[in-house]
Amino acid sequence: MLTRVALWIGFCVAGLAMLGVGVWGAMALSFRVPQLPFLAWALGLLAFAATVCLPLRRWRVVGLYGAALIALFVWWGMMTPSNDRVWAADVARAATGTLDGDRLEVRNVRNFAWRSDIDFDVRWETRTYDLRTLTGVDLFMSYWAGESIAHSILSFGFADGRHLAFSIEIRKEQHEAYSALAGFFRTYELSFIAADERDVVGVRTNVRDEDVRLYKMRMPPDKARALLLAYIAEANDLAVHPRFYNSLTTNCTTQIYRMARALQPDLPLDYRLLLAGYVPDYVYDRGGLDSRVPFEKLRDRAHIKGRAVSTDPDFSRLIRVGVPDPKASAGG
Repeated sequence: MLTRVALWIGFCVAGLAMLGVGVWGAMALSFRVPQLPFLAWALGLLAFAATVCLPLRRWRVVGLYGAALIALFVWWGMMTPSNDRVWAADVARAATGTLDGDRLEVRNVRNFAWRSDIDFDVRWETRTYDLRTLTGVDLFMSYWAGESIAHSILSFGFADGRHLAFSIEIRKEQHEAYSALAGFFRTYELSFIAADERDVVGVRTNVRDEDVRLYKMRMPPDKARALLLAYIAEANDLAVHPRFYNSLTTNCTTQIYRMARALQPDLPLDYRLLLAGYVPDYVYDRGGLDSRVPFEKLRDRAHIKGRAVSTDPDFSRLIRVGVPDPKASAGG
């Protein structure tokens, strides 16, 4: 009797695993081969049939399903990311940079003038920065679906008032639109966008009407410089070796964490890195924000929507008015 119970439990566990893989495979097919929807339906039905047939020991159906999974995994493994596609205009170029002593030249800095998501003036620029004048790093969080979901942007400030912002996003093709679910299935490539704040922040505050919050970070100049150069190194590598975006493991937050951990190896992993909307809480707990202010008040003062229009040349200064600055507590 115990042997039979154990056998049935084993069949149940194996069946659930088979069904789970089948559901994953059907979703992968539906997103990656949408022009052939019958493939996803066929795999889903075969997964269900194999799950039912497993405890009945109908091995032909189970074997057929196994062969289908082998073909699926071979197909999945053959997928390769590319930098050579018909890209959407806002990700058409890849940012790269060159360091010469303290002089950093960044190519393909995006500085679009956005009137809507489909109406904008295209401007790609080459800009140079003196790293000796790097003044700090700011964290932007853009919310559009509650408190747990947000997009992270880091912006590096310089003494002349300029800011170089980096947004880690999907690199979508002209016919594609963003889907968090599709992002699990190698639908998009990864993109490091270097941009003017009036572009990458302004499009979210003034065009998409997102709830954007700004946090000034506490970061020593040497760490800020190292983090900026880590961004440049990643962007340069991505321009040569494209990678897939993944909504869970390779996104705007996990990539920042990976670069930051390279600079600070003891930086702990935390569930708030997966629920990106709570990243500011995590940074605050790690001492990266203004600890003189309780986090709830810091969050209340972080909202910047409505403070400036993105066409204002003084946009970056105006959105920072009233935002607590941790450097002030250290005499900065």
